Amino acid sequence: MRALLDDPDLRRFTRVPDPPPDGFAEGWLARYEAAEGCAGFAAEDAGGAFLGLALAVSIDAEAGEIELGYIVAPEARGRGVATALLRALTRWAFDAAAALRVVLLIDTENAASSRVAARCGYVREGVMRSVHLKQGRRIDQEVWSLLPSDPASR
Repeated sequence: MRALLDDPDLRRFTRVPDPPPDGFAEGWLARYEAAEGCAGFAAEDAGGAFLGLALAVSIDAEAGEIELGYIVAPEARGRGVATALLRALTRWAFDAAAALRVVLLIDTENAASSRVAARCGYVREGVMRSVHLKQGRRIDQEVWSLLPSDPASR
């Protein structure tokens, strides 16, 4: 986790503080281990090498809505890992978490992540302008969604 936090893309495109404060990695993991309103899964290859994280960042069980996210380790990028992570996480959201709407929030400058969303059948709904990301930094953010009735959800 600490090595992942050194990745400039992770620090640019996620809500992880930049720079992460001391103890951030441990607190971040503890949040997902507690699994209160969120869920997280680590991905490894057949040899046990860390590939990335698949995250249900926010779960609103009453509304049936889940915000998903994925982080791919720099050394695993360009190999289809993000697409595989998002497909597996989406399946989990619909099957295990009974989601009625799954959402991705993607920085408009993160073209690679937008390609993954499109590849997985998500529908780009539009752009929220000047959204607070972190530490006074504002971005334009794409909203992507998938519903159980969408063809890609099956």
